[in-house]
Amino acid sequence: MDAREALKIYFGYDSYKPGQEEIVDAVLAGEDVVAIMPTGAGKSVCYQVPALLLSGITIVISPLISLMQDQVKPLNETGIHAGYINSSLTESQISMVYARALDGVYKLLYVAPERLESYGFTDFADRMKISMVTVDEAHCISQWGQDFRPSYLKIVGFIDRLRERPVVSAFTATATEEVKTDISCVLKLQNPKVIVTGFDRENLYFEVEAIRKKDPYVLEYIKKHPDDSGIIYCATRKNVDALHELLFDEGILVARYHAGMSHEDRKENQDDFIYDRRPVIVATNAFGMGIDKSNVRFVIHYNMPQSMENYYQEAGRAGRDGEASHCILLFSAQDIMINKFLLEHKDFSDIPHEDALLIKQRDAKRLQVMEGYARTTDCLRNYILEYFGEKREKPCGNCDREFTEIDMTEDAKQVINCVWEAKGRYGLNIILRTLLGANRARLKELGTTDYKTYGALKNRSESEVRLLVGRLLLDGYLYQTADQYSVIRMGHIDALKDPNTRISIRVYKDRELRRQIAGQSKRSTDILTKAGYELFDILRKQRLAIAREEGIPPYIVFSDKTLIDMSAKAPQDKVTMLRVSGVGKARYDKYGERFIWTIAAFLNDNPGAVTGMEENQDVSEMMRSGKRRRKHKGPFFLNPEDGDKFVYKDLYLLGEIRDELNRITSANHVKKIFGTDIFKLLTQAGYVEEQQLDGRLVPIQTETGLSKGIISAEKISKAGTSYTVLMYPSVVQREIVEHYIEMRDRVKDEEAKT
Repeated sequence: MDAREALKIYFGYDSYKPGQEEIVDAVLAGEDVVAIMPTGAGKSVCYQVPALLLSGITIVISPLISLMQDQVKPLNETGIHAGYINSSLTESQISMVYARALDGVYKLLYVAPERLESYGFTDFADRMKISMVTVDEAHCISQWGQDFRPSYLKIVGFIDRLRERPVVSAFTATATEEVKTDISCVLKLQNPKVIVTGFDRENLYFEVEAIRKKDPYVLEYIKKHPDDSGIIYCATRKNVDALHELLFDEGILVARYHAGMSHEDRKENQDDFIYDRRPVIVATNAFGMGIDKSNVRFVIHYNMPQSMENYYQEAGRAGRDGEASHCILLFSAQDIMINKFLLEHKDFSDIPHEDALLIKQRDAKRLQVMEGYARTTDCLRNYILEYFGEKREKPCGNCDREFTEIDMTEDAKQVINCVWEAKGRYGLNIILRTLLGANRARLKELGTTDYKTYGALKNRSESEVRLLVGRLLLDGYLYQTADQYSVIRMGHIDALKDPNTRISIRVYKDRELRRQIAGQSKRSTDILTKAGYELFDILRKQRLAIAREEGIPPYIVFSDKTLIDMSAKAPQDKVTMLRVSGVGKARYDKYGERFIWTIAAFLNDNPGAVTGMEENQDVSEMMRSGKRRRKHKGPFFLNPEDGDKFVYKDLYLLGEIRDELNRITSANHVKKIFGTDIFKLLTQAGYVEEQQLDGRLVPIQTETGLSKGIISAEKISKAGTSYTVLMYPSVVQREIVEHYIEMRDRVKDEEAKT
């Protein structure tokens, strides 16, 4: 068996992702490797495939118990025997793991770095042929990494003690040049092959919202994406608890996670999230490392993280399956104050004084970089990639930075003059307020009201001047010191003396327009017909039933991406099932026939149904390339004959009307209708509206709505809180149906024009 055969048999893939094969070949050739690959690029396959082919066992050093368990479960499901040793096991269980490993049962053994110095493990290592040592989350070994763990320094001592030096491979998703060098040096890698596959995650849509009232935004987003799983990160435990309570009271299936909770509660909530019992989780950054949940559709940062490394690692937990997903940062100036406070109270008790001072300076610099991301008007993706050393020339077209440019060359000169007058003594806020001509006692006390530049930009808005200063800092005309009380000083300004030099800032286009652009992101389900989507939904339910039977997360059975490909190809025998992306021999033997029977039953009930785009089309290749051979799905409508299928009742909830409309439509290539779409229609008709009540938007019927027979009803949430819903009579139901039948002609007219 060679590496490609192992990939197909055990993982179900016909070809490697970019960079994977190069890494596998290097390891099998006996070379040490440093691999830097973005989340979702398939790092684990790069050491799991060689582990199958090498003669001995592979030791995988992993920082968290949850990470080990999430890796070992799917390996055993695919027919690869693997074990782990950590503090969750009893001594007798650990002894059993050692015995099975010595008997040759395991090809991979996951251990925590703290375990490497224990007598039991060193004794085991002396008696075992270790072919490879793999260091996962390798950035933890660098003191300059965002997750430095002193226990990782024990790894090199363990390797040095082995009778025969194994191949050493190190993997991480985020690493600056400095951290990359640390990984090679601290691990004493021998002429390592360094492979950087790139940091870009093309399926992620990046967005920054500068807002103060974050709770309504989060609530609105989740209600607009009711079927999506997501993570909401908060900077403090207090914020986690408050936001969790708010969402819970609104009837949202939400879990929470932070270090102030008991181990049992954290484990239960993490499992609820992974097993899709509670698809949304609110957490501090204590949550997430090693969480291999593939169908996370959004990651919202309620507070700004302390570094770009942290942000990209956390945001990268969205869309591991390659599907379009959202990464949203909610930013306010208070976030900077919170992070400065947290950094000032960081524990440096185990670090030498000189190193602590240097780390503090670098922490301050990282925070500045993160603030720059929150405030930039440039392409967000390019800002991230350039931080990690990838230069991009053009905007990505898949972030919320759609902008118009304002020439502020003359304004820039006033900013430079103000900084010159300040002689590098003051920070950003003093410079801004001086230029804007603010009437502040502090400015009079400092004497900046006597500057020639005092009030020089009073005709500009504060946001425009702030953006301009950010532009000058980014271009090097100014620089900001990295100490605790940072000040702004002169940089390289010679270029401004050239009359051809222009300085401009970028102002965002309409916020709603940006959201519409975000909503156009491609998803693999676009390759499914209406029948294919129905089959996909049936297969998901079957996957969930199997997962509950076996006590494993649903994605371990098959990922969403595999089920989409399965729905499109509708395999009816073993040969065609094994052509589905992600179905290997081991998973087929365990689950394949059950899914074949389900597909056969669906096709029997729906004779002639076409579930995919084209017969015999390689759907998985289409998903990888992002290309679609058919047009985008259009607006929802009903065909005239659909109206007779609607089951009218005396009263319906909005969600029930939505479900009926989606059930009866025979239109092909149309988007699903959502309750928010119907509510918007009824708002335009003057039947309903939303009112603020105790800080929440509550739907109510208008006088016209009352005359139509729309009534209010009280519901009780799981937390015992009452909330109001509206119920709609058959006369309104009929109007809604007639509206979407009329929509058919409008849609056809638009299609004819284009």
